[in-house]
Amino acid sequence: MRRPVRIGNCSGFYGDRIAAAREMVEGGTGAEGIDVLCGDYLAELTMLILAKAQSRDPAGGFARTFLTQMEQVLGTCSDRGIKIVANAGGLNPAGLALALRELAERLGVSVRVAHVEGDDLRANLTEITPPVGAVAPVSANAYLGGWGIAEALGAGADVVVTGRVTDASLVVGPAAWWHGWGHTDWDRLAGAVVAGHVIECGPQATGGNYAFLDEITDRRYPGFPIAEVAADGSSVITKHADTGGLVSVGTVTAQLLYEIAEPAYLGPDVVTHFDTVGLTQQAEHRVAITGAVGSPPPETLKVALNDVGGYRNTMTMVLTGLDLEAKSEFAQEQLFDVLGGRDSFAEVDVRLLRFDAMDAPTNDQACAHLRITVKDSDPRKVGRAFSSGIMEIALAGYAGFHTTTPPTSESAFGVYRPAAVPRSSVTQVVVMPDGERLRIADPPTGPVPTPEVADRAAIASPAGPTCRAPLGSVLGARSGDKGGDANIGLWARDDAGYAWAREYLNVDRLRVLLGPEAAQLRIERFELPNLRAINVVVHGLLGQGVASSTRLDAQAKGLGEYVRSRMVDIPQSLVSAS
Repeated sequence: MRRPVRIGNCSGFYGDRIAAAREMVEGGTGAEGIDVLCGDYLAELTMLILAKAQSRDPAGGFARTFLTQMEQVLGTCSDRGIKIVANAGGLNPAGLALALRELAERLGVSVRVAHVEGDDLRANLTEITPPVGAVAPVSANAYLGGWGIAEALGAGADVVVTGRVTDASLVVGPAAWWHGWGHTDWDRLAGAVVAGHVIECGPQATGGNYAFLDEITDRRYPGFPIAEVAADGSSVITKHADTGGLVSVGTVTAQLLYEIAEPAYLGPDVVTHFDTVGLTQQAEHRVAITGAVGSPPPETLKVALNDVGGYRNTMTMVLTGLDLEAKSEFAQEQLFDVLGGRDSFAEVDVRLLRFDAMDAPTNDQACAHLRITVKDSDPRKVGRAFSSGIMEIALAGYAGFHTTTPPTSESAFGVYRPAAVPRSSVTQVVVMPDGERLRIADPPTGPVPTPEVADRAAIASPAGPTCRAPLGSVLGARSGDKGGDANIGLWARDDAGYAWAREYLNVDRLRVLLGPEAAQLRIERFELPNLRAINVVVHGLLGQGVASSTRLDAQAKGLGEYVRSRMVDIPQSLVSAS
């Protein structure tokens, strides 16, 4: 049995902190050093961005910032025997592997670079369900697992770059390789998925975007996270010494709840049952994760499709002072009269954003925003013709007219669609530096688990008088996007708070707290007693995904904090304890 493998993350998205790779590699040596450097660069929106880049340059389509990071650390990683694993290959992992070999030659560093391919389905769309249709998507990627990474490392690769693997696979693959796990080591694999899910978003696990700001006493930039994954699949989440932020049961809970749905978390290698996971504060900045249970993965793989949706433009008019509702109606009547009517566009979205206060002490506090977005397949309609129409009413409209920006041009937008494909239609292949191609076998599969009702035999909800207080005085939250859906994870810091939240936060109350935009949407609610948490999925809140959403917060990043700000009746004993 080998010691735990130390896997450090250096990226949570394409565009994250460039210095994170160097800081992770140089931040510790010996027992405090890392064995594997990993980075997550892909999301649904990123695949669309990379598709646009590849359309301009067929040799592109990968995350170029990864090359910048590797220029800083490749030599040190080679000297220390640190393996590198990243999904920065995007739509062109072979191209990134070639660029890395050229970089290594220029630096005089001897490394073996392998890549994993097979996720890109643009050349074979026939088996995808629901059917793709007559117009081919600009990207179509199956979510692969970690076994290709494990095979590449086992065959001697020093650097492994992939296309669209699941974010957690960047930990699952190295852990499976390090410990020699098999395809049916379900609980061990599930534990690695949990560890991977925690560190995949970088400093979100170490105090970043954390709801309870008062707990973050070290306000320096957070150190990026490290997962120490043991042979039995348990892990410890930590960070390098003398770095900012916090690793606590709270910060790890927040990230565990990020962008999930039902507790049975489906993946290509294993179904991970998040309602079995336990967290313990082992020491300062060290949180142990134990108890993860896994079961066989489904017979299909998730597929992310991105289509060209058309063109869009947004302009914002500022309304100030009195009669804001009337000014808003007047502005819309004038604008669409100038533009030939609302029906001249494929889609119109109008939002009156009220930031104003009566008798405001400053000019800014007396303002609201009238935000108008138009979409159409014809770029001429939504380009300068639209934004110049806004300016036509500048001297003819409501008192105090001004805009937040000068006239703007149109921009293309994409539409995200989730789909599935049989495993038999996808061939995962590792390509070694010498060109050898290693085909990766699929694991055994099983039926998709049905959601279970959580055991309610626990602490009774606190009784006694209540007081009006923000929900966030008792509960933390983290929210995000899953395609067109939004997820909000809510958790309590103690058993009494969870007992109250579990009883109080039914779907009807959640719908009220979420506000009018969720009034007609399907809301799912899942309990995770082991994490003192409730996970909420709001279906369709983001329309057809972040690239096409007209919400001001298109990725629902602030949705959890909005819910925490809502005033509710809370037992006084809980508010006093907080």
